[in-house]
Amino acid sequence: MTAAPQNETLPHGTRDGFSIKYYCTSWGMAANWGWDAFCQKVKQAGYDGVETALPSSHEERERMTAALREHGLALGILCGYWGDPTYPTHTQGYKTVLEEALPFKPDYINSQTGKDYYSFEQNKALLDLAETLSRASGIPIYHETHRSRFNFAAHITKEFLERIGHLSLTLDISHWCNVHESMLRDQQEAVALALSRTAHIHARVGHPHGPQVNDPAAPEWKNVLEQHLHWWDAVVAQHRTQGKAQLGITAEFGPPDYMPTLPYTRQPLADQWQANAFILNLLKARYAK
Repeated sequence: MTAAPQNETLPHGTRDGFSIKYYCTSWGMAANWGWDAFCQKVKQAGYDGVETALPSSHEERERMTAALREHGLALGILCGYWGDPTYPTHTQGYKTVLEEALPFKPDYINSQTGKDYYSFEQNKALLDLAETLSRASGIPIYHETHRSRFNFAAHITKEFLERIGHLSLTLDISHWCNVHESMLRDQQEAVALALSRTAHIHARVGHPHGPQVNDPAAPEWKNVLEQHLHWWDAVVAQHRTQGKAQLGITAEFGPPDYMPTLPYTRQPLADQWQANAFILNLLKARYAK
């Protein structure tokens, strides 16, 4: 196994000692194009890195790290355990996937953690396990706000944040829009706390009836997009005012069935790559000011 290279290029949006590092999701794309072609495309588009789940085979992991190195891209790793949900088995599986990711020395690990139906104490034990591994390795582990996980809803996450001081989030607030069937105007206290504890952003645009709009550039989603930008702006502003050096943002529009499709043919209603490129270029222009 070869560790991924550390990106030595200056991240985008560098100003006053603060920078934003932009990652492209590999979800639904790298497998279609192959790692070298995908990474070349990512680099040419202006991203700083790739966020990906680790490939299952040793050979594909080698191809991934070689392509990242060849094209000068940083690495963020998505981790989660999707096997047997029985708690002892899940705990061991979760520990294993984190331990497999750490030797790659990613910039961060984005963790989909626990289950929405585990008890507070069971989920807390998983969070404490991740914190122990993070401190021992020096690699930050952030916990993605995600349906079916411990932080599937704003009000539930609020209690975890209030009771666990070390908890840091990857904010994918599109899930909460879907869970609460709203743009969260009645969850402002919980949302504000989550924004204050966000260490990484998944920049996907959700709405009250789904975790992903069909095309973030479409005019019918203007108000929904503006609300997400308001939330992301708050995270960026907090990082700057608190003197933090860097924030990571992953453009994370997904393929079908996250991407809505036409009936019968399952043809996507928009282009996944273009949706992510739209978000990347919008945010780079917005935060370079």
